[in-house]
Amino acid sequence: MSKIAGRFRQLAEQGRKALIPYVVAGDPTLDATVPLMHRLVAAGADIIELGVPFSDPMAEGPVIQVAHERALAHGTSLRDALALVTEFRRDDSTTPLLLMGYTNPVERMGFAAFADAAAEAGVDALLTVDLPPEEVGLVNLELQRVGMDNIFLVAPTTPQQRIGRITGEASGFVYYVSLKGVTGAGNLDLDAVSAGVAAIRESTELPVAVGFGIKDAASARAVAAIADGVVVGSALVDCVAQAIACGGDQGSAIDAAGDLLQEIRQGIDSIAS
Repeated sequence: MSKIAGRFRQLAEQGRKALIPYVVAGDPTLDATVPLMHRLVAAGADIIELGVPFSDPMAEGPVIQVAHERALAHGTSLRDALALVTEFRRDDSTTPLLLMGYTNPVERMGFAAFADAAAEAGVDALLTVDLPPEEVGLVNLELQRVGMDNIFLVAPTTPQQRIGRITGEASGFVYYVSLKGVTGAGNLDLDAVSAGVAAIRESTELPVAVGFGIKDAASARAVAAIADGVVVGSALVDCVAQAIACGGDQGSAIDAAGDLLQEIRQGIDSIAS
């Protein structure tokens, strides 16, 4: 059993839902990324999702696009993201961690070389936003060789037959995109989210985590009542950016993000499983 599957099983046995915060490697700086990750774990994160900066992050809304730009301005690369994971693992060997990014940097490194480097660093899973299930065969072979999960996105517009194709290649959990659009956009339609999660569950027994548009304790609580996990990204990235823009240092910005995640954790835990 993978570390991510084990975490979801543990949470299910406890009657709890997974909280998965997303941050961008190198944002606000390389030096701040690992302390931010540790702070989020202390605030209640069950799984860390670390974004790999990319020049054309097509799935991201303005908040995370700018975070990618800031990270790239610092020169942050895929290898830097892996080095950050290595650093994180010096003090935390138990929290599952997935890399979220785009195919190009992984393909340029080489699928086998990436899998070896990621496994050595302590990465537990990969989510490549722009890699369709029809083209994932070589990646899956290498990830499976080193015991890493492959996480896939399912959109509100994905037809049922294609959901089956996606979930047939996935492992760890399935990430349901709650909105038609980019990260951080729009308002949640809980009936639509419920229908989308139900459609995925017709095709797989994998846990389903929901992201995009979850901004606070109330929205996280509502989604956690439907899904097995909640992904929070734009709200945290923006929290850090706003704290720094208002004159705070990196430490206070990290604490602000931790405080926000702790509120979200409390909101999720207030539901009955």
